[in-house]
Amino acid sequence: MTYYNLFNHLKEVYNYDTPLIEVDQQVEIRNFDFHSHNFKILSGEETYNCPIHNELFSPDHATSSLLNFGNTLLDVADSKVAENSQFRYSVFTPKGTLKTNKVILMFHGFNEKHWHKYLTWAYRLCNLTGKTVILFPIAFHMNRAPQDWSDKRKMYSISEYRKSHFPDIIDSSLSNVAISTRLQIRPQRFVWSGLQTYHDVIDFVTTIRQGKHPFISETTSFDIFAYSIGSLLSQILMMANSDQLFDKSRLFIFCGGATFNRYSAVTKFILDSEANVELYSFLIEHLERHIQQDKRLGHFLGEQHFEGKCFKSMLNYKQLKDFRESRFNELSDQISAIGLEQDTVIPPYEMCNTLKGASLKIPIHVEALDFEYSYKHEDPFPVVQKLDEVVLKNYISVFDKVAEFLQ
Repeated sequence: MTYYNLFNHLKEVYNYDTPLIEVDQQVEIRNFDFHSHNFKILSGEETYNCPIHNELFSPDHATSSLLNFGNTLLDVADSKVAENSQFRYSVFTPKGTLKTNKVILMFHGFNEKHWHKYLTWAYRLCNLTGKTVILFPIAFHMNRAPQDWSDKRKMYSISEYRKSHFPDIIDSSLSNVAISTRLQIRPQRFVWSGLQTYHDVIDFVTTIRQGKHPFISETTSFDIFAYSIGSLLSQILMMANSDQLFDKSRLFIFCGGATFNRYSAVTKFILDSEANVELYSFLIEHLERHIQQDKRLGHFLGEQHFEGKCFKSMLNYKQLKDFRESRFNELSDQISAIGLEQDTVIPPYEMCNTLKGASLKIPIHVEALDFEYSYKHEDPFPVVQKLDEVVLKNYISVFDKVAEFLQ
């Protein structure tokens, strides 16, 4: 089957609602429910606490002066967004599997609203490795966000307001207006939604280890395939290694792996320039001041929470560098990566600077590839019939390498 035909076939049959989807004679897709118990870490609660350390915190406050910017459709109480706390995730598995004990967790990129481009990726990894591939969504992405945030008609007025309010704005679009507005209003959302997702994954793996999943065995091995911002999540999971859950896991990174301040995220598909400035200011330029002022933020990104320390080390290249590079050196035989030469969001040299360290001596394999057609970070395998043959060739080449490492 051509790449074009495979992509469109998977897009046509895929949905969240059907419990069992027969893709073809080789692969089927199952859908399962997930309930997050970690939503109370998000903004919108009247009180906060850390149950591990028995500490209480006052509610967080927005740091932006733009509290009335946009409309209430986007600036909502995050902890009350039902779609984010109860959602479905999809599982690609070899056809006829009754119970699986080999899993690849797949994590997606920033500002993703659907899994379309990942379906072919999951399909090939499932076929080549014989493992089950789980598409797990990041908080407020994919089906973890209200559909209104992807409604172009409803987003149009907000987009027009942004353009008129910020005449010099760059790359504002209907595609990124929701996430850009929300992060500009409350940039700390990046931290809290990231931590919610981290703990969701830990809960998910722990539940499986306890033998409570109907399809996945408690003896299951977990590997990870991560793309773009999903790589940052995966690196935190591997670095923190909560309860040694990922002791034997392997991580393959595609177009990711750099610290957050080495991303160039201003594109029509990710963030507009105004949101990027606010987010960079909060996470990079003034994070230490925010940590001092916001005791809850300081606690969850501090020494008492190892995963928070790992998260913080992946934000700013210059911060906690020795700690980060020491952990990557310890994990070097468990991580491999591919970057793309034409990728301007997370170019290969930035991947190397983080994964291989400042001296480039950490023995993590990072390969830079280039394709014989024009592509971008958000769309490495364009679904264009006239390019079908060469796209198929490169798609096979990349995922053969991924499958070999994760085998």
